[in-house]
Amino acid sequence: MQGILANMQSLLYLVVLSLGLLAAAESPISPYSLHEKRTHIPAGWSLQRRHEPTSALPLRFALTQSNIDNIEKLLMDVSHPESSNYGNHWTAGQVIQAFAPSEETISAVRNWILENGFEEERVKVTSNKGWIEVDATTEEAERLLQTEYKVYSHASGKNHVACDAYHLPSHIQPHVDFVTPSVHFDARLSRRSDEPARSVGKPGYGSAPKTTGQVDAVEISSTDVSTCDEYITPACLRALYGLDYTPVATAKNSFGIVEYTPEAYLQTDINLFAMNFSEGLYGVSPYMVSIDGGYAQTEYQGFDYNGESDLDLQYGMTLVTPAQQVTLYQVGDMVEGASFNNFLDALDGSYCTFEGGDDYTQDAMYPDTEPGGYMGPEACGTATPTYVISTSYSYNEADLTPFYTARQCAEYAKLGLMGVTILYSSGDYGVAGNDDVCLNPNGTQTADGTMFNPTFPGTCPYITSVGATQVNPNSTVYEPESACEQVIYSGGGFSNYFAMPSYQKEAVDYYLANYYPDYPATMWNSTGMSRGFPDISANGANYVVAVNGAFELVYGTSCSTPVNGAIFTMINDARLAAGKSTIGFINPTIYSTDFSGLFNDITMGDNPGCGTNGFNATPGWDPVTGLGTPNFPKLRDFGYNKVTVVSGVYLINDITIKLFMLPVKVQLAIVWLVVNRNAKHATGF
Repeated sequence: MQGILANMQSLLYLVVLSLGLLAAAESPISPYSLHEKRTHIPAGWSLQRRHEPTSALPLRFALTQSNIDNIEKLLMDVSHPESSNYGNHWTAGQVIQAFAPSEETISAVRNWILENGFEEERVKVTSNKGWIEVDATTEEAERLLQTEYKVYSHASGKNHVACDAYHLPSHIQPHVDFVTPSVHFDARLSRRSDEPARSVGKPGYGSAPKTTGQVDAVEISSTDVSTCDEYITPACLRALYGLDYTPVATAKNSFGIVEYTPEAYLQTDINLFAMNFSEGLYGVSPYMVSIDGGYAQTEYQGFDYNGESDLDLQYGMTLVTPAQQVTLYQVGDMVEGASFNNFLDALDGSYCTFEGGDDYTQDAMYPDTEPGGYMGPEACGTATPTYVISTSYSYNEADLTPFYTARQCAEYAKLGLMGVTILYSSGDYGVAGNDDVCLNPNGTQTADGTMFNPTFPGTCPYITSVGATQVNPNSTVYEPESACEQVIYSGGGFSNYFAMPSYQKEAVDYYLANYYPDYPATMWNSTGMSRGFPDISANGANYVVAVNGAFELVYGTSCSTPVNGAIFTMINDARLAAGKSTIGFINPTIYSTDFSGLFNDITMGDNPGCGTNGFNATPGWDPVTGLGTPNFPKLRDFGYNKVTVVSGVYLINDITIKLFMLPVKVQLAIVWLVVNRNAKHATGF
């Protein structure tokens, strides 16, 4: 019986990895085939009744994109260090043109709907040609999709219309990502009360940093690194990762940090932190980009409201130095909140509609007509992406459908094509999901579940997932770190949705061949074909953070993610100063053979969860700390110790020689020597 269950589980994983939902599990209704199916009713919901046949039920068909099957190949072309196109990033216009749905797709879906009795005035193609909207009744929708719509209620009192499964003709399926409303359940569940709260499925749900309480900052030195096993300060991080660098191309660069309302920073906390640990930061504020009514609210205060933002900004702004602008993307109003897709909408206006865009069952919708809500239009293409964007929030992968996560993951690939580095925290519960819940065989998530529960977007192969380490008790910053085992455990494991990307195959195959986990196949995705995470790590324990006028010790991958973001921002500074492109999507480079030894390998610790010890940190990549922690001097020097022309100025091993000040013969001799010396290092970071 156990063997049968294991085989069934492996088969399930293979199906999910193809980004379908148990397709073809039922006999097709000719000429229809199953498109999406929900296996269980989400926790908190209960079935009430069939939906009224004559009630209005507008349908929206998310059309598939052109070239989406080639997106990894296209991204590798500009991101892999061995590619001749490395660093030749795309413009936003090129991205839009490359992935717009084809006219064939639009015509096929539209004609099929018209052939089923809908008048032309009830069938509309959106302006960006990514959606087809149909003005339908429940009865018409059920006939068109071969399904039954039902009304479900939540403990909060909210009702939702959904179906268990729906079908599409086989010739239409390749043209449609998904249909709404259908099997998707509301992940927003905004609680309308006097006090805002994170909603189930919101980015902040269960993934916030943790604190063990207040500490007396008087006892903590801003420069002494002898107590970094007890208190992490900016000085500790600079010592751990060799971040001794002053940016010089600040006008060309910016570091982006994303926060979701009601989480917000306090300027008084930044000032308090500056007085103790960050000279020059006093009075400095991030450059705020408001998205969908986002602002730094001060009505609600406390660690739950200010801890995340204070942490991200105090350390992010300090590590890139006050001279470098930090951009704060503040997303969502105080009532509706927001999701990752709402943030992506603001970066790419076409995403609001084409490629499926928002799903009203998952994403906040604006204008928000509730009292106190943001009454302006949804932000679509109103924000410019910075070259590095750090986000310390996550969902559980199982909170969302494979189609939904695949669509969002493709958007991160597009940002990579444009030269943007996207960092997400991997989670704080080891192999368990946010809130320490694990999966059950029926797909539900509970505290006593036994199946490992990966987080998203950490499992998306087109972002860089960041785990957490620690300075071991009674150790120093000059000794190896271990996986974080204080208060939190570094999130990591293997995706149940996404296939293993080519860039990490060698590293993950080595791990599985030499350190194969001793767990039954029913507990984790043991196929050897799925995306492993995290990719890298940094310290995530004992951060001294100013929160609401006092200092607290803070833990989490929420700590490690902005640290890596700051380091990559400084690498971009060096590249921009040298006339180079930004690093963009870094995963193909950091996993490449040339990068061996440029990260500090972590070989101690594990990431417990789901009643197990989780995975182990091992030599090389592992699903606890990834490739390890950054070594800034090595990362910076790799690819920089070679000739680079910048308007008549040559940079050689960080020594600037202004050639126009030298005799012509000397100029030519220097160029010849340097070019020949560095010819073998023509590619790389």
